[in-house]
Amino acid sequence: MYALVQQRRFAQRRIIQKSVPLIPRYIICVAVAIFVLVPMLVAILGGFRTNADLNSAPFALPNPWHFENFAGIVTQPVFWLSFWNSLVVTVATVVLLLAISCPAAFVFARMDFPGRQMVFNFLLIGFLFPFAMAILPLYIMLRGLGLLNTLQGVILTQVAFGVPATVLILRNFFWAIPRELEDATYIDGGTPVDFFWHVLLPLARPALAVIAMLTMVASWNNFLLPLLTLGDQSTWTLPLGIMQFQTEHLTDWAAIMAYITLCMIPAIIFYLLAERYLVSGLTTSGALRG
Repeated sequence: MYALVQQRRFAQRRIIQKSVPLIPRYIICVAVAIFVLVPMLVAILGGFRTNADLNSAPFALPNPWHFENFAGIVTQPVFWLSFWNSLVVTVATVVLLLAISCPAAFVFARMDFPGRQMVFNFLLIGFLFPFAMAILPLYIMLRGLGLLNTLQGVILTQVAFGVPATVLILRNFFWAIPRELEDATYIDGGTPVDFFWHVLLPLARPALAVIAMLTMVASWNNFLLPLLTLGDQSTWTLPLGIMQFQTEHLTDWAAIMAYITLCMIPAIIFYLLAERYLVSGLTTSGALRG
């Protein structure tokens, strides 16, 4: 009996010793979660309040709850037009970005040709060129191409700025695929296209899901680029719709928070659908190479 009690105490001490180093990690995670979730919670709750309530007590709970802010937004045709524009821009950006980046990453990862590393390094210069520095030349170029006030201008620009990062991620993933799989494809009479289409892409689904998720969220929340290129309200995306609640002398903060809440819902859904691929997609390449 005494020995059993001693074993239990020893086991409890071991559990405590193992859990102590984890406490600082949990504290950091909780602090980061609070830092991220508090603004979201304030925006969501603010959508159920009035401007007078927000001015008197910004962080109080709604009392009573006002649903007219959300009802007023979803009953406006301009909201659904902006929603459709954002959906078109987001889907087209993801599809076009993957259609361009996947073959490019395959070429850089699995094919040898003179100047391959030089071309790849030149492509990565896009990392060193912030979007803010490209505003003026980008505006002039889009105007010269007749793409101002068009969704095509937003889509092509987002794809252009997303290609370097996407090619880098996919190139590392494709490079980590064992060479034996490629040799087996050629032994069976396959071509490089067969290897790319039937072997690499199925194995790269986690990485493709991560890229699609990050691109969807970034495109859905993009404000500066549509603000630069879309001047007609019929082409506005959802982030630009916030401007309709601002006038020269008044800002409807309650309606803005309700609008932001509605805009966050699709982005959160995008993230939840691909969240389980986030870590695996960015770490699988190392495991494959190992």
